[in-house]
Amino acid sequence: MNSYKQKILVTGALGQLGTELVAALRLQHGWENVVATDIYPATDEMQSAGPYLRFDVLNARALSYMISRLGIGQIYHLAAVLSAKGETDPKAAWNLNMQGLLNVLEVSAKLGVRRVFWPSSIAVFGPESMKAACVQNSKLDPLTVYGISKQAGEYWCRWYFKKHGLDVRSIRYPGLIGYSAPPGGGTTDYAVDIFHQALRLGHYTCFLSENTMLPMLYMPDAVRGTLELMAAPAERLSLRFGYNLGGVHFTPAQLAAEIALQVPGFTMAYAPDYRQQIADSWPSGILDLEARKDWGWRPEYDLKGMVADMLLHLRPKYQSLVEEG
Repeated sequence: MNSYKQKILVTGALGQLGTELVAALRLQHGWENVVATDIYPATDEMQSAGPYLRFDVLNARALSYMISRLGIGQIYHLAAVLSAKGETDPKAAWNLNMQGLLNVLEVSAKLGVRRVFWPSSIAVFGPESMKAACVQNSKLDPLTVYGISKQAGEYWCRWYFKKHGLDVRSIRYPGLIGYSAPPGGGTTDYAVDIFHQALRLGHYTCFLSENTMLPMLYMPDAVRGTLELMAAPAERLSLRFGYNLGGVHFTPAQLAAEIALQVPGFTMAYAPDYRQQIADSWPSGILDLEARKDWGWRPEYDLKGMVADMLLHLRPKYQSLVEEG
C-alpha cells in the first residue's frame, strides 16, 4: 500500500472521545499522519499538536476532496449529536448523525479508503431490550433520535461491508468518562461533570436519580479498545454493526460515595429531569462476549481505579485556579 494512503482522518475530533483518540493515534502513527477535523475552531492544544482542519462532514464534496488531496487511508468518524442534546432538535440530530455517516461511507467506498471506524451506542437498546445483562443480539428498541440514528447506522455499516467490501468497524459504547474534554450532551454526562463540580464546589446536583444503574467505560479503556478493534485481522471479526463493549456499571450514589472517599466533604443532591426517562430505557449492564472472543477485549479499570485516575488528572487544574484566584 502506498504510504501516501496511510494518513488517518478523524471527524468530531474536539469531542470527549475524539480528543483522546486523536492523541493516541498520533502517538501510534506520528503527529503528521493524523488529521483532526471538527466543525468548531480548534483549541490551542489541538491546533499545536498536529494537523487540524475546520470541516463540516455534511459537505460530501469537501470530504471527497480532502480524502483525495491528503491521501486518507483510514477514517474515524466521530461527529454526532448525542442523546440528550439530540432530543432538543431531533431533525438536526438526525441530519448530522445519519447524513454525515452516509457521506463517509459512500465517499470511502468510492475512493478506496482502507478502513472506517464509526461509534454506535447502547442507545440502540430500549424498554424491550434485555436489562441487567444485555447481550449482543438483544432486541433493539431505541427511544431517542440518537439511538434511532445509531440503529440505522449499524445497518448501513453492514450494508456497505456486504455490498461494497468496505472494511467498516464499530463499537456500541456505554457512557464514556474522561478528563480531557467537557461533557458533550449525553445522558451519562453526569459521570463526567460530577468530578469537575466535586473539585470546584464540593457539591453536585445530579440530573438522574440516585439508584439509576448504567454501564460505563473509562476513556483509556475506550480508546484502547477502539485501537485494538481497528488493528484486529478482518477475518477474526464476526460483526460489522457494533460490538457490545462493557466496562464498569454503577449508580450515581455509588459514584458519589467513591468520590467522597477521595474528596472529603463532597455532597450530592438529586433533581431528575427529562434525561431520567432516557436512562431508564437503557440496560443496566452489558455483556460483551463477542468482543472478548473475536479480538481479545478486556477492560482494565474498575470504579475505584477510574475515580482515582480522574481526580489525579483533574486536581492540578482546579488547584491552579484556586492559586490564580
